[in-house]
Amino acid sequence: MKRLQLNQSSIENILSNLLKRSPNQYGSYQKTVEHILDEVREKGDEALFAFTKQFDKADISSANIRVTDEEIKEAYESVDGALIEVMKKSLANIREFHEKQLRNSWIETRENGVILGQRITPLESVGVYVPGGKAAYPSSVLMNIIPAKTAGVERIVMATPPDKDGKVTPATLVAANLAGATEIYKAGGAQAIGALAFGTESIKKVAKICGPGNIFVALAKKSVYGYVSIDSIAGPSEILVLADESANPRYVAADLLSQAEHDELASAILVTTSDELAEKAMREIDGFLQTLSRADIIRKSLDNYGYILVADSMDDAIRVTNEIASEHLEILTKNPFDTMTRIKNAGAIFLGEYSSEPLGDYMAGPNHVLPTNGTAKFFSPLNVDDFIKKSSLISYSREALEEIHEDIIRFAEAEQLTAHANSVAVRFPK
Repeated sequence: MKRLQLNQSSIENILSNLLKRSPNQYGSYQKTVEHILDEVREKGDEALFAFTKQFDKADISSANIRVTDEEIKEAYESVDGALIEVMKKSLANIREFHEKQLRNSWIETRENGVILGQRITPLESVGVYVPGGKAAYPSSVLMNIIPAKTAGVERIVMATPPDKDGKVTPATLVAANLAGATEIYKAGGAQAIGALAFGTESIKKVAKICGPGNIFVALAKKSVYGYVSIDSIAGPSEILVLADESANPRYVAADLLSQAEHDELASAILVTTSDELAEKAMREIDGFLQTLSRADIIRKSLDNYGYILVADSMDDAIRVTNEIASEHLEILTKNPFDTMTRIKNAGAIFLGEYSSEPLGDYMAGPNHVLPTNGTAKFFSPLNVDDFIKKSSLISYSREALEEIHEDIIRFAEAEQLTAHANSVAVRFPK
């Protein structure tokens, strides 16, 4: 983990290094992904099953691609009952939080016969991609499905890769069933994204695809955007801890490592105004690495994308925090709520020493699908709005249109759109 004095040069180097992790840098895999998508679009199930055999070593056909009620029942029997109860608690918190995001349609009427409004309708269908194997996260299943369910989406399709025996991770199945998935298919990788986007004989296409995945999944989602909507192109996980001398160095170290363990591309950054905290946090990190099970992954992550930045002032620390725009931001200062008012860019903000990042991953309720790689400057966490459409409503009486018809004609003629002008003019012949 590199310790640096914060200045313009150091922040520019850090931002440049972090951008190397962006999915936009995955161009070398693009041709492979395009080939897979083209095959699925042209050959449907035939290509989907062939790629599943090639990449997942599983014999999948139209007879067994869809997860059955019996398989879901078996999953419940194999998952620890205590974990199922924890999932239910998490689900309740996530649902309660997202229900507060629901919007209502509205209509405004005026005396001259004008009616304006906005109609909000849920998407008809959504595809949720869920990684398999070691990267199976039932918490992400809940985070992707529950907002869609809350928005009123009727068809929620989950796709997840099977193991070589054609089985799906039991905890993933249980989470999907609890959250309200209506269909679950044994399909992974770019081929699953293609099936959801274009449709095959076994999988009907959806309107939007969301959910995390590897490089091939990320590129596939990027490529099918326009055929369907997508949530985002998710990059590797990241955390930034903004702290002053009041922070507990042991907590700071533990929280940084909570994200560094995801993979070698994860980023963990401490921005602090305290040299003493920086030193103590480094020692705590070294101590934790002696006992943590994923220490090898953490070390590679910290070596590549781990930083401790010592700032001369809190103003400088906040400035660089906004520039990095981290996926997860923890504020461990004397008055974290006051500090928070000066934060402009972050995916999720955790305030105070008892609001560690895993709280947001599992139990608090706000969504943990968050913008990465600086995209928190213009993207938001996954939410109910991602699963609705807004339609404008416009109704004018003859009286109301007559008042402004000449203005419309003048505007249209200025743009040389005479058919536009005529469409209004024919209603008021001179």
